[in-house]
Amino acid sequence: MSWILAVDQSTAGTKAILADKTGQIIQKADLAHKQAYPKPGWAEHDAEEIWQNVCRLINKVPDAAGIRHSQLAGLALTNQRETTVVWDRQSGKPLAPAVVWQCQRGEAICRQLKSHADQVREKTGLPLSAYYPAAKAAWLLEHVAGLREKAENNQLCIGTVDSYLMYRLTGGTVFATDLSNASRTQLFNVSTLAWDKEIADLFQIPLNCLPDIRPSDSLFGQTASGLFPASMKIAGVMGDSHAALFGQGCVQPGMAKATYGTGSSIMINVGQKKKTPPEGIAASLAWGWQGQVHYVLEGNVTSSGDTLKWVCDELQLTKTPREIDDLSETVPDTNGAYLVPAFSGLGAPYFDSQARAAIIGLSRGTNRAHIARAALESIAYQNSAVVDAMDIKLQELRVDGGPTRSDVLMQIQADLLGCDVQCNAAQELSALGVAYMGGITLGLYESLDTIPAMKKQGRTFSPGLPEETVRDMKAGWQDAVRKVRA
Repeated sequence: MSWILAVDQSTAGTKAILADKTGQIIQKADLAHKQAYPKPGWAEHDAEEIWQNVCRLINKVPDAAGIRHSQLAGLALTNQRETTVVWDRQSGKPLAPAVVWQCQRGEAICRQLKSHADQVREKTGLPLSAYYPAAKAAWLLEHVAGLREKAENNQLCIGTVDSYLMYRLTGGTVFATDLSNASRTQLFNVSTLAWDKEIADLFQIPLNCLPDIRPSDSLFGQTASGLFPASMKIAGVMGDSHAALFGQGCVQPGMAKATYGTGSSIMINVGQKKKTPPEGIAASLAWGWQGQVHYVLEGNVTSSGDTLKWVCDELQLTKTPREIDDLSETVPDTNGAYLVPAFSGLGAPYFDSQARAAIIGLSRGTNRAHIARAALESIAYQNSAVVDAMDIKLQELRVDGGPTRSDVLMQIQADLLGCDVQCNAAQELSALGVAYMGGITLGLYESLDTIPAMKKQGRTFSPGLPEETVRDMKAGWQDAVRKVRA
């Protein structure tokens, strides 16, 4: 048993990796799934398509490495967070499209609950927002025919993607989630570490529809007989940002990471005691591990890599995100242009669902290279605004995700933060992080410190701009944000 398989079910697609006992990835594959935007501000996925892709990858990756499923220590699972699935308790089949974390359809429900915003924030650690599953699930129960009746008759399951996949993988015998995913639902009490009935009642969500909550390093169960060539233990489940924090080795208070994906997650480990988050910042559970919980402060940016995808697909300035980097290097700055990618509102630290995207500060001399650079800079500006809102001076930021391949972006990020930015040498940090978590549970790894792959160093970027220049750049960004919010 020298390998562990990890599935990373993310916003744009699903990846699966096979990690060996040194912590290295020896095989990986991925499959994209369709993105649906039926109305402005809405985003959906087909949960059945996601399930089929997960099964295909679980079969494909070990086969490609010449390893039998019976030789695997087990299966670990990480997932896009906040995306909400409803499914039939008997068949396991989804009963509506999955409502993606970016989707704002629950905004009206949040407006109705505005008078309870302080109560929600105090109990759940999260600002009242349609970003989180509580409002999404409430919308589904209100608007999809038959769901409310099924919920009242205990025939409905409501969960994040991890709980949905685990239900299908175990043939309906395990309906569970982990502490990290539960803490992002806006239905979980970060003090009692349990579902909060008062909050669930506000959103009119029956507690019987929600999964059991377990530590992230639990042995969750086994895959159903006949589903794969051999049954596998499921150990290690975390939301993708939490898994990346673990994979980055940020297990001590004060350590911070940023994951750049479709959006961005900036997360700081604050230790075993809950810390009241500043305005615009969320408090969540990092994980439950070895009998302890760690808390985090986090800010989530809605559009990071998605901004680059928009530049390629809709603006058609370049064919690939990598070309955006090359184009950006042909100019020293943006010539005063700022791109604010509020395509479905702004996330942390603004939480303004009404804001809409704009390019501010265009002049006759603005060209495609300036716009490309402004797109890259928008990612760094948003992340910097989150760190500034946390009011914590970072010594180092550890980063991962596809956009970190951009030297331009990483240098701008270091300049704006005023600290070193350390790019991990490994790719797929979310998948690796949950593989390490599950691998420790299953005995594949003795501890995090003994995994050789954890010691590999990647690229480092150090700040180089004068403080006055950085202040002016940030002031220009905040002015652009004020304009799109107005």
